[in-house]
Amino acid sequence: MSVVTRFAPSPTGYLHVGGARTALYSWLVAKAQGGEFVLRIEDTDRERSTQPAIDAILEGMEWLGLSWDRGPYYQTQRFERYKELIDKLLEEDKAYKCYCSTERLEKMREEQMAAGEKPRYDGHCRDNPNVGGDKYVIRFRNPQEGSVAFDDHIRGRIEFANTELDDLIIARTGGTPTYNFCVVVDDWDMDITHVVRGEDHINNTPRQINILKALGAPVPQYAHVSMILGDDGKKLSKRHGAVSVMQYRDDGYVPEAVVNYLARLGWSHGDQEIFSREELVEYFKLDDVNKAASAFNTEKLNWLNQHYMKTLPAEQVAPQLQWQFDQIGVDTSNGPALEKVVSLQADRVKTLKEMASISRYFFESVDEFDEKAAKKHLRLVAKEPLVKAKELLGAINDWNAATIQAAINQTAADLDVGMGKVGMPLRVAATGGGNSPSLDVTLELIPQQTVLARIDLALEFISQREQA
Repeated sequence: MSVVTRFAPSPTGYLHVGGARTALYSWLVAKAQGGEFVLRIEDTDRERSTQPAIDAILEGMEWLGLSWDRGPYYQTQRFERYKELIDKLLEEDKAYKCYCSTERLEKMREEQMAAGEKPRYDGHCRDNPNVGGDKYVIRFRNPQEGSVAFDDHIRGRIEFANTELDDLIIARTGGTPTYNFCVVVDDWDMDITHVVRGEDHINNTPRQINILKALGAPVPQYAHVSMILGDDGKKLSKRHGAVSVMQYRDDGYVPEAVVNYLARLGWSHGDQEIFSREELVEYFKLDDVNKAASAFNTEKLNWLNQHYMKTLPAEQVAPQLQWQFDQIGVDTSNGPALEKVVSLQADRVKTLKEMASISRYFFESVDEFDEKAAKKHLRLVAKEPLVKAKELLGAINDWNAATIQAAINQTAADLDVGMGKVGMPLRVAATGGGNSPSLDVTLELIPQQTVLARIDLALEFISQREQA
């Protein structure tokens, strides 16, 4: 039997971290066994489902590289199929019309809660010939004896007594099918063999299994993953920062790091921390997923992100850095190739957003200097080293790191001063600040005439301070 998994989000918001991890696990199960991964949009909640949310989900999946083999399917396009099967259950007396008013149901619920009972439908219309009316919902006739049991890949054997399950509404007044019924039909029609979803769906599973059996449909295997906690041990939410997958893109993370991190958020393979996509497919098994809640660790994600920025081919990272520059309005057309910037800066930052921020001087003019750096390094004592460095740098015919370093070394030798007396003023002059990679490779990426002009600006700055 071919393995078929699915990811079935409701389009009521962005693709959040928990959903992305579920999608990843489902994708890995399918890919590991040469199966299919289905994307289904569960948009029956028409009031809350929006096209922007659908677009955000698709964008998030594509950014993570979780391509789907079939879909996206939309539940709102399958209402005829749901109606067909609801009618079939009615004909077979496996479902019935319930005419109970909202007021009656609310009163019943209040009385049950007051008595310390679990709120559940009391079956008033189940076999009552004296009920009727114009408005009704359709309820599934749940078995009243026995139990429903399934072997969860993560949690082991789970069993529910049928007496704990009431007669679920499968169609609302007006005929709109409900979530639990649509899911069952979709999983059946789409040949889903493995359902991977959040632990909040555990209580839905026995209800869905009973409906599957009533329809004569095969029952898939289930795996319910635990919730994700924030760094503080509380349920992950907006207060912890980025919970939307695309927010991680915006914050400067590469998708390879996010995928690697999400995979490890509840699953492990020995002590290995870093996994290629191919290794994840090879090693991942649902049975190895931990049933305990997983705590998000931003520092570990940052570590992974820096690793991938340093080790991925620079040409693969460059377009993502370009996106970051676009967000801050920096035109990179007149500057070094972004691949070179990535190679130069990757081990100095944790995110691409930081990389773009500290690399502006490669593409923008330096009109002013960092106040702290200038106060320390652009003093009168720096004037002679800067003048000499400009002379020697200006005489270079082949502008590269080796010739630049030779000119800096010659400046220090001619003036009989330490390298810091030359390098730091020159660094502040060329970049506007006191932090940059090695000066020779930094200056190599800045046009020679631009460097000379910036030295002139620094000398003018020193002269103005001297006169003040």
